[in-house]
Amino acid sequence: MDASHGRPEVLVVGSANADLVVAAERRPAGGETVLGGDTEILPGGKGANTAVAAARLGARVGLLAAVGEDGNGRVLLDSLRESGVYTDLVHLVDRPTGAAYITVTPDGENSILVSPGANNTLRPADVDTALPGAGIMVASMEIPLPTVEHAVLAAAEAGIRPILNLSPVAKVSERVLRVLDVLLVNEHEGAWLLASGFGKADADPRRLLELGPRAAVVTRGARGALVLEDDGVTGVDSPEVEAVDTTGAGDAFAGALAATLAAGASLADAARRAVRVAAVSVTRHGAQPSYPYADELPGGGQYPADGDRDPHTEGDMV
Repeated sequence: MDASHGRPEVLVVGSANADLVVAAERRPAGGETVLGGDTEILPGGKGANTAVAAARLGARVGLLAAVGEDGNGRVLLDSLRESGVYTDLVHLVDRPTGAAYITVTPDGENSILVSPGANNTLRPADVDTALPGAGIMVASMEIPLPTVEHAVLAAAEAGIRPILNLSPVAKVSERVLRVLDVLLVNEHEGAWLLASGFGKADADPRRLLELGPRAAVVTRGARGALVLEDDGVTGVDSPEVEAVDTTGAGDAFAGALAATLAAGASLADAARRAVRVAAVSVTRHGAQPSYPYADELPGGGQYPADGDRDPHTEGDMV
């Protein structure tokens, strides 16, 4: 996508990293050395991943991020452009492009160490010129916290629907939580947030709404997701797949959720589509390279109407 296609309808504010991926039989313990396979360098970062996932589903997407003027930065920009992401908002800075060091074990699980690099240069003032024209803004947490909080508050003030993917989990202000259209967390992040807010690690996930967001979505890996709204909780089951690499699955979910909301879907229907996108992603290696295009999903990737739901893969109100 270039500027001639108009401003993006989905603005993603977040990180762009080079993923350095090594397969290993197991993750090393403290002080231990484990031999792994060859290193792959793949485009990643929670912000860039989310943008690519949304763009591949047909949304008009822009990414506000920062990369270095180095080889890894070029890899990221190429991946974004090939997937149709508007890249005029990506800053080129005099810092190394962020990097994520990822170990993947045979069960598809991963452990990740992130070196932020250029991502740490993204400032609150950078957000203001990027917001006009967007209908949805998605932010995640691999960039400075003040920039994330400003993006959420500025979007809400401008009438743009703010979604916060609170990953990696961190303490955000009550003011930010109260203006969110959707709070997106996984089970571990949700438990941490509830413990920090209520002092009770095993608190009911419904209590996430007491923190202030209009709605919340809790992803549960192979068990799908919970959609928390004022009128109840909807369980969304994931299709059964054989996972080979879970790297970036949460970002695939976030991008699909935003793209589908931008198309006019309800939050529950957006979550139904998002679990399918995430399920496809874990059957392939890497983050961005694993994300499906719309025509790779059942039914051409359109989000399901009420009458099209599969009773074997969709949960009921719980």
